[in-house]
Amino acid sequence: MSTRTFGAATVTTPDLDEPGLYLSNVTNLDNPRRAVQDFAFGDADLRSLELADTQLITGRLHGVRAQRVAFEALNVHGVEISGSELGAVRWSGSRLTRVVIRDTKLLGAALDDLVLDDVLFENCKLDYAAFTKVRATGPVAFAGCVLTEAAFADCDLSGVVFSDCTLRLTEFGPGRYRSTDLRGNDLVTLRGVTNLVKVRIDPGQQHDLAQALVDDLEITVGDD
Repeated sequence: MSTRTFGAATVTTPDLDEPGLYLSNVTNLDNPRRAVQDFAFGDADLRSLELADTQLITGRLHGVRAQRVAFEALNVHGVEISGSELGAVRWSGSRLTRVVIRDTKLLGAALDDLVLDDVLFENCKLDYAAFTKVRATGPVAFAGCVLTEAAFADCDLSGVVFSDCTLRLTEFGPGRYRSTDLRGNDLVTLRGVTNLVKVRIDPGQQHDLAQALVDDLEITVGDD
């Protein structure tokens, strides 16, 4: 069993190189049985990648470049997505368990009604992404990710760790943030600071968070 630890979160990751495991190369992810298992899919340039009501179990997606991605009602377990560029992503109503998304661009992605358990986003570009009703039911970490002007709305990010991420103008809307770990990040330009109840920060970040609050509330500081 492979694990990665970030702050207080220890994420169990898929071990796709374990002895005895063989991943079969597939040319697409469509399957009449609505399940794809022990697979490797990659080095593909696609106009669109669409999947619905499908299980992806134990596999690897690498080097996938898709102009448009639509995922709906997926059960993804033991899967690694890496080195990919996924454009116009619309991902909804899905559960991700033991999933790693690494070195992947999901610019402007719309991630709606996802349940995350043992999920790691590592070195991903998530600028302008919209996370809506995303729930962390187990360990989740964003490590080294760029989330410029990304937005979280009605999410439960309790216990989620953001480690060494770019959070420029990232907006945290109403939601649950108990023990969300923001240590080690620049918080000066955060938006929605008043919603970050019971988060975890370093002592040195108090000034940053105060500055973010002043900017967020458009407070004028002066002697006039």
